[in-house]
Amino acid sequence: MPDRGSGRGPGGPNGPRGPRGPGGPRFNVGRPSRGAKSLLITAAILAGLAILFAMFAGFWTDWLWYRSVGYTSVYRTELLTRITMFAVFGVLMALAVGFNVWLAHRLRPPLSAMSMEQQNLDRYRMTIAPYKKWVLLAVSLVIGLIAGGSASGQWRTWLQWVNGTTFGTTDPQFHMDVSFYAFDYPFYRFLLGFGFAIIVLSTLAAALTHYLYGGIRLTTPGSRITQAATGHLSVLLGLFVALKAVAYWLDRYGLALKSGDFRNAEGWTGLRYVDANAYLPAKTILTIIAAICALLFFATLWRRGWQLPVIGLGLMVLSAILIGGVYPALVQQFQVRPNEQAKETEYIQRHMESTKDAYDIADAQIEDYGGTSDASPETLRNAVGDTASIRLLDPSVVSPAFQQIQQVRGYYQFPATLDVDRYPTEDGGEQDTVVGLREMNINELPERNWINEHFRYTHGFGVVAASGTSIQENGQPEFTEENLPPEGDLPDYEPRIYFGEYTTQYSIVGGPQQEIDYAGENGEVEYSYTGDAGVKLDNWFNRAAYALTMGEPQILYSGAIGNGSQILYNRTPKERVEAVAPWLTIDGDPYPAVVDGRIQWIVDAYTTSSGYPYSARTTLGDVTETSLTENQGEVIAQESRVNYIRNSVKATVDAYSGEVDLFAWDESDPVLETWRKAFPGVVEDRDQISDQLMDHLRYPQDLFKVQRDLLQRYHVTNAGQFYSGSERWEVPNDPTHDGEVVPPYYLSMRMPDQEDQVFSLTTTFTPLNRDTLAAYMAVEADARSEDYGTMRILTLPSTTTVWGPSQVQSRFNSDPDIAERINLLRRGDSEVEYGNLLTVPLEGGLLYVEPVYVRGAGQNYPLLQRVLVAYGEEIVFEESLDRALDVVFGVTESGEDPGEEEPPPPDGGEEPPPDGDATVQEAIDEAQDAWQDGQDALAEGDWQAYGEAQNRLEEALDRLADLEGRNEQEETPPEEDGAA
Repeated sequence: MPDRGSGRGPGGPNGPRGPRGPGGPRFNVGRPSRGAKSLLITAAILAGLAILFAMFAGFWTDWLWYRSVGYTSVYRTELLTRITMFAVFGVLMALAVGFNVWLAHRLRPPLSAMSMEQQNLDRYRMTIAPYKKWVLLAVSLVIGLIAGGSASGQWRTWLQWVNGTTFGTTDPQFHMDVSFYAFDYPFYRFLLGFGFAIIVLSTLAAALTHYLYGGIRLTTPGSRITQAATGHLSVLLGLFVALKAVAYWLDRYGLALKSGDFRNAEGWTGLRYVDANAYLPAKTILTIIAAICALLFFATLWRRGWQLPVIGLGLMVLSAILIGGVYPALVQQFQVRPNEQAKETEYIQRHMESTKDAYDIADAQIEDYGGTSDASPETLRNAVGDTASIRLLDPSVVSPAFQQIQQVRGYYQFPATLDVDRYPTEDGGEQDTVVGLREMNINELPERNWINEHFRYTHGFGVVAASGTSIQENGQPEFTEENLPPEGDLPDYEPRIYFGEYTTQYSIVGGPQQEIDYAGENGEVEYSYTGDAGVKLDNWFNRAAYALTMGEPQILYSGAIGNGSQILYNRTPKERVEAVAPWLTIDGDPYPAVVDGRIQWIVDAYTTSSGYPYSARTTLGDVTETSLTENQGEVIAQESRVNYIRNSVKATVDAYSGEVDLFAWDESDPVLETWRKAFPGVVEDRDQISDQLMDHLRYPQDLFKVQRDLLQRYHVTNAGQFYSGSERWEVPNDPTHDGEVVPPYYLSMRMPDQEDQVFSLTTTFTPLNRDTLAAYMAVEADARSEDYGTMRILTLPSTTTVWGPSQVQSRFNSDPDIAERINLLRRGDSEVEYGNLLTVPLEGGLLYVEPVYVRGAGQNYPLLQRVLVAYGEEIVFEESLDRALDVVFGVTESGEDPGEEEPPPPDGGEEPPPDGDATVQEAIDEAQDAWQDGQDALAEGDWQAYGEAQNRLEEALDRLADLEGRNEQEETPPEEDGAA
């Protein structure tokens, strides 16, 4: 009778389960029924299809989006390049590793040595034996997939190498065209790195296979490695050393791109004396040694033993330490340091010239400027109007005024920092204009739900513009375009804003669900989108794909979606331009303009490279950060550190249709030409830019910030000045925003060598670690001008003290009279805000103008109340710019002295002096009463009463200042005559 407990008999636990008794039922325990099998198979198929659909949905929605904007060629080129590189390099890696594993298995010894180590390995060999082919395939496939995925990320490198365009400029050391370093060298480095990865992984896989099958024995007595394994691994090690020889040779050219800090050049790039005279010959010698060492490894195929290749490898390592490390250190210590300036002069000069060329600052016009003026007061006063259109409306301060006065509904918003543009005036001229768009803010909807957020409140409405140089009497902006529907000086245009800086949510438009168009006098007007900017949701497949990618299942079954419905997404100008041109770096501040009856977002785009030899590297995100970038954004670069940049493309995004157009701006840029070869037809020629669009193109702020950062160090012309750093500048801190540098300002102005005002971008420089003014720079920003992009730099003599921005602000703040009058404005919990401190060169001197805004208690926006002006040693604080200019120059526009004393009384007698203390107190009381009346009128919206109160306040303050001056004169004792 079989032992049931042993499991060997029919009744045992491991035996067949028969009937439990005569006539008893037979059970198939643990085996699913046919219906259950069908259900499981169906569930598995459905799960697989769901996974495949989820993987496909992302690709499909991307394709639909690119088709909706008309740039499928971009998506197709990028996708095919990625797939090709994934396939080619993935297959290469898989074949290389798989072949070496197969070869190691084929070269295994016929019999394993009888040892404990081999007996332990026998169990693993027996386990793998039935599945050897599948294991080999799986390992190769996994490694190939990883390698292919890594290689596909280099699609830009491949396209640049294939389509590279020459620069026409060679580096001074190797005399190679810059295109070699920008386009060829990165791809060669990629191939070299991939080759090292293949050899390393193949060597590890082969060594592991040899060990598993006895070709390598670690503890077995006798020979530790078979001759076949020795030959196989020697070839792989020889290939590794051969690649190292190639790496040493490429390292020679890499010295032209070598980065580091040197003296006054953070981000130094290029060879220095020790590189050219020690590292360069060392790399050449090491190349030869590595090539010889590789041959010694290959020789083991015919000569047994690793003695010679190991000796050669040791010599290579020793040479790398001595020749590549110790020798350059000795040269640096005993040749360079004792006379560093003389040794490095040639290389500093190369670095300076390359940096200026790479950042397009080589042609900056630098001239001396005295900083003081001998002109008469009348000449100075009359010259102001011809020199600059001084913008009092600060786009970083007045946004709350736009918000409160022109918001109309709580769900509209304006950017925290508005934009400055130019628009025509009635007399045929132009004026600087502060512009903002009324965009949708879904966070402030009256009721937030899916329908409201994505179907009803879908777009903003209208441009709001105000004169930059004139203000209403009550301190409000003087709007030139306002209200809903829009009315003002602008020609008729499509006012609806479906694509904007703050439009980040998706919307579904054009279907059965009507949208809120704008808030009119009789309530909210409805509208249905008529454009074709979105992807049509006219079939269930598209709806399912978007339900999955957007994470919103209601898209699949909502009744609000029907015939004509389309989904809008990727709606910010930066997103759209980055998507259709992924090889461009986008400026941080797109700005709107009314062009040909449409609102167009104008986006400046840059081509960059980190492969310009000898040019200093800079981090775009760091150097473009100013006191306004929290509100305005900053450059987000694909390459964090670059050493070449051009504003090569001007892009537009239609605020209604979402249409994206790219125009070649710098058609001579070889990087742009390379990308145009890779993506033909994507960027249009420059002559396709319309005249109206050209009227609004300007020099970009972010490029200007990068250039001014470089000019702090690279404005000098000889290596000695650069080395000593004695002439180094710095961008001053914004005196009204602690810890951040002053932003550049757009301003229509005339530099000393210009005849007429031109729209410009301006900045100031101070000497390193000092607050006085070192230089003033303006770049011609009007794209219509033949001198567009011309940089003019006025350098002030170091022997003359000219007040810098922070010193001027300090003088404003410390003046007793100004401080007292500002304290009066602050009474009653009012807040004083300082606007942009503008600097204008005027007849040999510097004019500073700063608007002062007051935000009253309970008031949500600031009003312009005063203007601070400084020229030379004179500072004034007045109610208007004209008045301030009159006072600071001591004249009126007609040439009269505003401070001239009034004629004596008709009777010829002297006017009795008033009671000083009592009269001063009366003036203070009148000022307080006028201020309070103004606040009450402001709260009630009575602007006429508010203006009258402001006039009374001004009269009281003027009277107070006059009385204070008289009292000081009376209290000053007369000087005693020494001869009395």
